[in-house]
Amino acid sequence: MIEERKKQVGIFRFGVISDFVNKSRLTRKERRLLLREKCSRKWEIPFSGRTRISQGTIRRWIRMYDGTLESLYPQDRCDQGQSRAMDEDTCLSLKRLKEELPDATVFNLISEMKKRKLATPGICLNPSTVYRFLHHQGLMDNNAVTPRDRRRFEAPLPNEIWQSDVMHGPKVLVDDRMRKTYLIAFMDDHSRLVPHGEFYLTERLASFLNAFEQALSKRGLPRKLYVDNGPAYRSKHLEEITASLGIALIHAEPYMPQGKGKIERFFKTVRGGFLTGFTGNTLTEINEAFDLWLNDVYHQRKHSSTGMTPFARFTDNMECLRNAPADLKDHFRKVARRRVAKDRTITLNGRLYEGPIALIGKQVELLYHEESPEQVEVRYQGKTYGMAALVNLYVNYRVKRDKNNNAQMDVSSGKPSYKSGKLFKGDKS
Repeated sequence: MIEERKKQVGIFRFGVISDFVNKSRLTRKERRLLLREKCSRKWEIPFSGRTRISQGTIRRWIRMYDGTLESLYPQDRCDQGQSRAMDEDTCLSLKRLKEELPDATVFNLISEMKKRKLATPGICLNPSTVYRFLHHQGLMDNNAVTPRDRRRFEAPLPNEIWQSDVMHGPKVLVDDRMRKTYLIAFMDDHSRLVPHGEFYLTERLASFLNAFEQALSKRGLPRKLYVDNGPAYRSKHLEEITASLGIALIHAEPYMPQGKGKIERFFKTVRGGFLTGFTGNTLTEINEAFDLWLNDVYHQRKHSSTGMTPFARFTDNMECLRNAPADLKDHFRKVARRRVAKDRTITLNGRLYEGPIALIGKQVELLYHEESPEQVEVRYQGKTYGMAALVNLYVNYRVKRDKNNNAQMDVSSGKPSYKSGKLFKGDKS
């Protein structure tokens, strides 16, 4: 399996076990219930047709995890499958189809399952088997409506969960024209403290990552990050960043705004408590004023839900906070995969770099920041090979190679040492 696939599988596995490896204070009963809940869900497992995960598999991943993402990489892939009358994938599809079509009969459900090709190939749907399964799940009583269990929740400690969202802000003057702003903010679920908030001209991934990096450098690493389902939050780059930092990335359930109630309440406070008094008209002015209001007013005012100021409640349990690593910025680098050409060159974003001789013909990872593309680190199978140097085509043309392909520079002269021939042998002039 190539490195890219291994990394995607490792990120997925970390998302599954993050609740266990980040919360050591779970009781045995809580761990058992959490394990059962994860096994009952349907997952989109990378590079696999399966959608369910067994308890033994989750326990094995927990034992494998040593704090690094690489420890969750799959080794030699070994697929073993067996056919059953009603396998777990078919049962889950049948259950969801019944919830979608509550008035459908057993025969109609079987027909629809075949039409949509939801049953696992080779599985025969027997009416009596389907009925018994749905009856056991309590889905045959069409009049029974199970209410959604929604309860108020609060993280027990600071930096346990961060919420993040975007608020549409006012227009500001940029290059002689008015442009809309977007407030990207993070909130600690326990204390209601805002690690970082800033107005940007876009709500794209680059702006979100800029705010995220500043929040981590100021207040440390959260154990979970709860975000929306927008394109920026579904990017693989964000998944790689959070997984490498040991942060579980959790997406809100679609059409369920209740899960983001705390940060939505904060945005309401921003509109009523900050924007109403803001008098500037540039991006710099609004960010300077917002930072002053955030630290001097909001963080120092007693919160109605907690009875404490956000700053006091956040700092009340400082011993449980995880500091951001010294190489935090390196975790935000983009990763590109390229193959080292036979002449040792690597092409990235229109630039030509020189790669190590030992990696000729190999596919390597190139780690870089978009704002400084000339600084590119070369990595192969988890091992770094240093920074790649930009190729100077003129110098590269003059480099001679010995029989071992080692470079030997000819520095005798910057001019070509061409000597013209003689037209006539007897000409001594």
